Amino acid sequence: MQLTIALVSLGVAAVAQAAPFPGRWGKPGNSTAPSNSTSAANGTALTHNVTDTDILNFALTLEHLENAFYTGGLQNFSQDAFDAAGLPPAARGFYEQLSQHEQTHVDNLTTILGDKAVKPCIYNFPVNGNVSNFVAISDLLEVVGASAYSGSAKFLHNKDFLTTAATILATEARQSAWINNAVRGGNPWSTAYETALDLNQVFTLASGNIVSCPSTNLPLPVQANPALTASPADAAPGSNLTLSFTPSPSANGTQLFAAFLSGNTPAFVPLTGSAPFTITIPPTLEGFVFLAITNSTEKTDDSVTVAGPTFLNFPFNSNNTLIQLAH
Repeated sequence: MQLTIALVSLGVAAVAQAAPFPGRWGKPGNSTAPSNSTSAANGTALTHNVTDTDILNFALTLEHLENAFYTGGLQNFSQDAFDAAGLPPAARGFYEQLSQHEQTHVDNLTTILGDKAVKPCIYNFPVNGNVSNFVAISDLLEVVGASAYSGSAKFLHNKDFLTTAATILATEARQSAWINNAVRGGNPWSTAYETALDLNQVFTLASGNIVSCPSTNLPLPVQANPALTASPADAAPGSNLTLSFTPSPSANGTQLFAAFLSGNTPAFVPLTGSAPFTITIPPTLEGFVFLAITNSTEKTDDSVTVAGPTFLNFPFNSNNTLIQLAH
């Protein structure tokens, strides 16, 4: 059985299966947001009057990140490196195709946005010369990408843009299924529904790999939530998990919940006592799960998110038995 906890940064999460994470912006202790993020008091303010340009640039920001990751990774790892890691013979060739998909997504969104299109940022992907780390990070990127498109579709007004986003979402989901199943030997899906994440929730996960962005980029209507950490690394459904986070002052005295986001049926566990909080992971969870701290059980969007999310993975086989991933 294997549990992956991505405390903040997508990249670092994959490197050491729940090793400690750097700061939200790719460096330990650095709390300065990338220059194309916007600060606001809460998620409601951030998503008020969000335009189609905002959402397409948000999508382009994620596509730039993925494109840079795959381009750099494939330049560093030859077919021999993939073979030496015991990966399927066809894996690198399909990764080449996947990389081309991301470049096409970048090109298409850039064309649509014209002179308003954001440019690539500087990234930090802690692959550390290990092709297995590359595979694990790619898995996280695709899962978050699919959840990002699922959650941001509600903000788009132009039907043509919505169709473009839907077709990218479908491809991201297929890529995610291929990586986790054909490459890593795990489940190709988690539930009957993709988990939709809100804008700040996605940015909290993705921004861990962003070091800085061009000052000329249009600001994005997003901000990273306070970091959420969870331990131990080998926690499994039905076992205890200790949560640490620093909520905003507005959350003082408010009942908080650990919200396990899986498909369209989140599970909530009330936090009791004082920090750090210890909870029991719902025993029925499996597959990819996002864990956030909320102040409500009525919804799970940015307006009620106090910290996180972080990413958990409980891989399973065709018999619904939790397993250890091959890579």
